[in-house]
Amino acid sequence: MSNLLKHIVLFGMLFAVLGTEIFMGSKKEMTLATGQAMLLELVPRDPRSLMQGDYMVLRYKIAQTFEAGSPDKDGLLVVMLDDNGVATYKRVHSPVAPLTAGEHLLRYRKRGRGIRLGAESYFFQEGHAKYYSGAKYGELRVSELGDSILVGLRGQERERLGPPSLASAP
Repeated sequence: MSNLLKHIVLFGMLFAVLGTEIFMGSKKEMTLATGQAMLLELVPRDPRSLMQGDYMVLRYKIAQTFEAGSPDKDGLLVVMLDDNGVATYKRVHSPVAPLTAGEHLLRYRKRGRGIRLGAESYFFQEGHAKYYSGAKYGELRVSELGDSILVGLRGQERERLGPPSLASAP
């Protein structure tokens, strides 16, 4: 292969990788900007990792509800939001059964015997565990297609958790 052809292939691969990264980043930014705010009740786990710093492994209660009769593949859940924005599981989404008013999609992934609903851990600055120890809800932004991004943790009264400067942000 000539030198010119090698350079063309190399730059083509570079542009493909960069294009994919830009597309995925813009998709996440769109979900953050326009996604439905949704709170998922948590069942927290161990809040420490010696290798990675302070973090909380998240386990969503809705995943436990769904796991008992979960199918063998990835898919979408249908959830309803109460007046406080807290999601409850309704059913597994079927393309032949359209969503009714107030229903939303939430993507899940089947991993081993467990169900994953997006971010499964929340990292925070070392020494800030005290601000997050009362976490009761994970706050997500969810696109119309069910893709979610974890944006924060909420307490018992659905208040934002974090250091005073972060918790008082809107």
